[in-house]
Amino acid sequence: MNKKLWIFSGAIVALAACSPLIKKPVEPAATQVAQGKLVVYQIFTRLYGNTNTTNKPCGTIEENGVGKFNDITATALKSIKELGVTHVWYTGVPHHAVIRDYTAYGISNDDPDVVKGRAGSPYAVKDYYNVNPDLAVDPANRLQEFEALIARTHAQGMKVIIDIVPNHVARSYQSLSKPEGVSDFGANDNKNVEYARDNNFYYVVGQDFKVPEAKHNYRPLGGEKHLLSDGYFNEKPAKWTGNGSRLAQPHFDDWYETVKINYGVRPDGSKDFPELPAGYAQKNVREHAQFWQGKNVPDSWIKFRQIAEYWLAKGVDGFRYDMAEMVPVEFWSYLNSAIKQKNPNAFLLAEVYNPQEYRNYIRLGKMDYLYDKVEMYDSLKAIMQGKSGTDVIASVQAGMNDIEEHMLHFLENHDEQRIASPAFAGSAEKAKPAMVVSALISRSPTMIYFGQEVGEAGALDSGFGDPTRTTIFDYAGVPAHQRFMNAGKFDGGQSSADEKNLRAFYRDLLVLSAQESGFTGDYFELHSFNRNSTQANGHVYDEKLFSFVRWDEQQRWIVVNNFSDSEARQVSLNLPPELIKLWKLDAGSHQLVSRLGNHPQQYELIVRSDSASVNLHLAPLESLVLKLDH
Repeated sequence: MNKKLWIFSGAIVALAACSPLIKKPVEPAATQVAQGKLVVYQIFTRLYGNTNTTNKPCGTIEENGVGKFNDITATALKSIKELGVTHVWYTGVPHHAVIRDYTAYGISNDDPDVVKGRAGSPYAVKDYYNVNPDLAVDPANRLQEFEALIARTHAQGMKVIIDIVPNHVARSYQSLSKPEGVSDFGANDNKNVEYARDNNFYYVVGQDFKVPEAKHNYRPLGGEKHLLSDGYFNEKPAKWTGNGSRLAQPHFDDWYETVKINYGVRPDGSKDFPELPAGYAQKNVREHAQFWQGKNVPDSWIKFRQIAEYWLAKGVDGFRYDMAEMVPVEFWSYLNSAIKQKNPNAFLLAEVYNPQEYRNYIRLGKMDYLYDKVEMYDSLKAIMQGKSGTDVIASVQAGMNDIEEHMLHFLENHDEQRIASPAFAGSAEKAKPAMVVSALISRSPTMIYFGQEVGEAGALDSGFGDPTRTTIFDYAGVPAHQRFMNAGKFDGGQSSADEKNLRAFYRDLLVLSAQESGFTGDYFELHSFNRNSTQANGHVYDEKLFSFVRWDEQQRWIVVNNFSDSEARQVSLNLPPELIKLWKLDAGSHQLVSRLGNHPQQYELIVRSDSASVNLHLAPLESLVLKLDH
């Protein structure tokens, strides 16, 4: 969900108080694989296969083009698989409101006054039982075309994730494809009251909806004339808006294109549904599912369970839940435990930004993974921008000790600025050490956003929304990705040398993380020990460096990163006595071999009775991923 809702954590644990050791838990996340880490590749489906380079602001499909399911060919999927990817998140698949005439297929037209951009927000879902007609060569067979994409993805050995947006739906929600016995959201609501437990929406009784007053000189469709673009939308009475606004006329910055779903939470915040008994944070999904059997739950809960089970039956392997923290945690216990009974290996990822609630959504809500946005992503972004030193990484990771395997790491997604944009780092190269930390420091999955691996800058003004983020509201092409796509060959045939080298870096790093078991093992932070160690002979270990180790019974890894984009670092990296004992290192010389990059190098780790060190040289923005030779 494109939003301006950032919830920041409280005080970070002081560096000196950090425990450097994180041990592997007895029960890792359900979807973790033994060989290595999971890697998620996010595709914004509407943009991915589009070869049109016109990029007219607010342009139509005819002017700017649109990607189709069929553009994501076996060749395309093989190029994704080469990056070590295990799961593909197809963003924007469920049918959402769009400004395009599909009445020939029985689909009602959407009103530009309550649609953001021309192509619409993927988080204003209009029909949960079908897919976006824009994405199909033949809109009449759009569902079958998506089912074929699921099959192609599975054929390449990857799993499929799609969005479920539980907090809100489009103001124009109307399902043409719902199964027998399923009713539309709001179809049976009592609209004469603000709240009723089994109403799907909240109502502003006695007031009709009014279109927000536009700002920033915004005009729907860039001012183009449209029959429905008249400043009016028929909604009587008005419903609460998706972000919780209770105004009949929401503000322009509200999520005015959506309406909030009622989960049995009364307007005063009290709960109108069964609550989980004490101790359920320690119970498994089977026990959670048993708790909900026979319970009388609100109608919206049932509707979303029907939606999830529908897509599981289509072969979808998991879901990314938009703004999950705006929905009560008890609902997630109900839904996720039901999903796990259908598919124990389903991949369940939630967008949650309040660190104080992380453990509730993992332990009570039974989420596999949460976005690590507020802690790890924000910290790495500040380091890349020169606003912070690397000490914060150690604090963040220590604070996540008990849940780190559940905190999915990323540096880009559809909501965030592109790294190469001037407003972020101005260069995709500056992400390299941050990406190594993001991908290797935890057992959690790593996610990248399409185009990130070739340095897409997100510089286009596409209509609705600001440049620096690749548009999610309009039809557009993605230039750096289009060069890699090379008219459907997906071979980098038009990519620059820098883009090719960057993609090779991402490929090497992610494949390493996905294939090497040591990165799902234990963690020991070296940074604090080396910050406090005496360096001699011109060696410097400062807050531009960050180091840690990862290991299991088969492998031992040392990872060292130089975040400086202008200065090399010569450092004597020291291993603390505690780690020497854990690794059972004998005194003498041990060989380290670099595994990231095209030219493997060897280094010598010198172990004495109570100390160990290796001399390293790191170029600007270089990371060394060193494997200890047994």
